Amino acid sequence: MKLKKLSLRTRIFLAMILLVLLASILISAVAIFQYKEQSEDYHKDRLKRKEENVQTHLKRILNGRQNTWEVKTENIPLIFKEEVYNIADIHKLQINLYDLEGSLLISSKAGLQKNTADKCLDAQTLNAISNTASHRFVDKHDENGEIFQSSFTYLLDQKSKAIAILNIPYLEKDDFLTKELQEFLKRLGFAFMLVLVMAIFIAFLLSKYITKSLKTISDKINTTRLEKRNQKIDVDDTSEEITTLVTSYNSMIDELEESAIQLARSEREQAWREMAKQVAHEIKNPLTPMRLTVQNFQRKFDPTDEKIHLKVDEYSKTLIQQIDTMSSIASAFSNFAKMPAQQNETLNVVNIVKLALDIFNEDYIVFTAESEEVIAKFDRTQLIRVVTNLVKNAIQALPENQDPKINVNVGTNNNDVVITVADNGSGVSEENIEKVFEPKFTTKSSGMGLGLAMVKNIVETYKGSITFTTQKGKGTVFKVMFPKE
Repeated sequence: MKLKKLSLRTRIFLAMILLVLLASILISAVAIFQYKEQSEDYHKDRLKRKEENVQTHLKRILNGRQNTWEVKTENIPLIFKEEVYNIADIHKLQINLYDLEGSLLISSKAGLQKNTADKCLDAQTLNAISNTASHRFVDKHDENGEIFQSSFTYLLDQKSKAIAILNIPYLEKDDFLTKELQEFLKRLGFAFMLVLVMAIFIAFLLSKYITKSLKTISDKINTTRLEKRNQKIDVDDTSEEITTLVTSYNSMIDELEESAIQLARSEREQAWREMAKQVAHEIKNPLTPMRLTVQNFQRKFDPTDEKIHLKVDEYSKTLIQQIDTMSSIASAFSNFAKMPAQQNETLNVVNIVKLALDIFNEDYIVFTAESEEVIAKFDRTQLIRVVTNLVKNAIQALPENQDPKINVNVGTNNNDVVITVADNGSGVSEENIEKVFEPKFTTKSSGMGLGLAMVKNIVETYKGSITFTTQKGKGTVFKVMFPKE
């Protein structure tokens, strides 16, 4: 699981280093194994060569003119009485001669005659010599940490008849080969260290090269958004796999852009459908009483009625009232749909807010300002619309069973202008908090539900923000912030 958390670059780097280490270990193991095999073959062949040389030397003495003794087993100690030491000294080996029954006849080692354990050969050794085709047996054993080989073979006379058993003990001395192996492993270690350093450097560059394109793709994917235009990836000198991945991503970007266009078109069409339904619904409401009024007047119209002028006046007032309602509906939708133009007019926000509050005659609306003058760039008409809508919204939120109070304040925060409108109304319920700035949302029996949506639209056009805090039954505070410039 921990390996899966490592980045691809780290895994490539570690894999190459591990590969070099495994190769080093494998080559070292093969070298040691080869050394052991070579050492074993060397001692095996060396013992055989020495045995052949000793055999040749012994046969020369047996068949030489200086030998006055008959060549037979019983005479072996007499024939080689002095020569066995010379031969052993020449070949730097110990030489033991046994009869065919395994009893020791003569040895070049002083004091061996007294060692009863070495005077006789066991039956297993005798059987091994006689039962093999070459009549040769090599015994290998460990004595006090040293490896000894002991060869046994027949000594033949001129008629190729076995007359004795030749035994040559041989000590395997690997000092020279061990030193050579140590030197070889030391050089190999230095070579591996150099290769490891090079592998680290190459692995770093290679992993960086391999993951460079992947990181470019990853960064592009992380910044890919449906709502904006995404850039395609342009990567040169990449592998076939990376090229395929880049091509797939660029194809996805084209499809995503097409989908975004279709989605935006669909959202606009849906928005206009909803707007058309709302406009039709709101206009239909006053048309019904207008129709009923006209029909009632037509049915009851009597030119001779003394109160005909009064009835005509009431009829006209009713129609005018409904026409005004329709006009206000059209104006509300027109104002909401109209994007505010950024006039960047330099004005005193304090004076404009005061001017916006002049249309309200309520005594419970209290205005305060941090200073007499707060200069900012904003459209005068749009700022008045913002303040007017917020105050109207606060007035409509006031309950009838308590003393109303609305505080309007103008201040600054660093480089921003801050306008707050606080009321002690009923507050916003928890389920309606997310819907406050949505078009068409309203908790009142009258109105279009477009006022706060329009305010949000205006403020955000000037790179500002509008937020609110509310407490159920205690009131709501709306805060508008926008930059001074």
